[in-house]
Amino acid sequence: MNESLMPWVAGMSTVAFPIILFAGFALHPKLFAPRLTKDADDLIAKFRGKPVFHLGHLLVFVAVPLIVISFTYTQTVLRGAEKSYGAIGALIGIIGAIVLAGDKGALCIVLSAFDTLPTSDFESIRPALQSIVERRGLLKIFWALPLLPLGAIIQMIGMIKAGLVPRAGGIAGILGLVLLNNPDIDLISSVGALLLCTAYVPFGLKILAGIL
Repeated sequence: MNESLMPWVAGMSTVAFPIILFAGFALHPKLFAPRLTKDADDLIAKFRGKPVFHLGHLLVFVAVPLIVISFTYTQTVLRGAEKSYGAIGALIGIIGAIVLAGDKGALCIVLSAFDTLPTSDFESIRPALQSIVERRGLLKIFWALPLLPLGAIIQMIGMIKAGLVPRAGGIAGILGLVLLNNPDIDLISSVGALLLCTAYVPFGLKILAGIL
């Protein structure tokens, strides 16, 4: 990519990804009536006949490349004593982002396909849905999702120490990242994503303005 374009792409990505995450989480059909997904019936109640559920997960899926671009660029602007925060945070966070892409890809693509089945055929896939809820087989990799907020927290600490984000905004961002690490409760995730906006949107605007 042309080096002159990279700050613009990185800035736009940094501004956009927390906003897209917020939209994706906030689209949950029963946002203010959260319920843990403990079995296939709980999962079916969340997605069956609810296209906005699939749209929300699709938005989170789309945010992943923007997250990767943002993390990658952030490590280049952290220098000196904070350089290690940028590099380590980017490595851990990008691994977590790849896991997130797999998680949301499975949910927004596979479940949306299941949702097209007629009732008679749909009932026969309950065991498959239960295996998804229990994260059987290679779905166990999704237990690594906390790597994404962990990597971002490490970078955010470096950004605060380097003065790239105000302390208050950075702390709000860290709190938001902590809230994202929850048992799939979209109301909590929405609040977390909103807090991310307070840190990342101003940071992205600084990149776009050429201040960094």
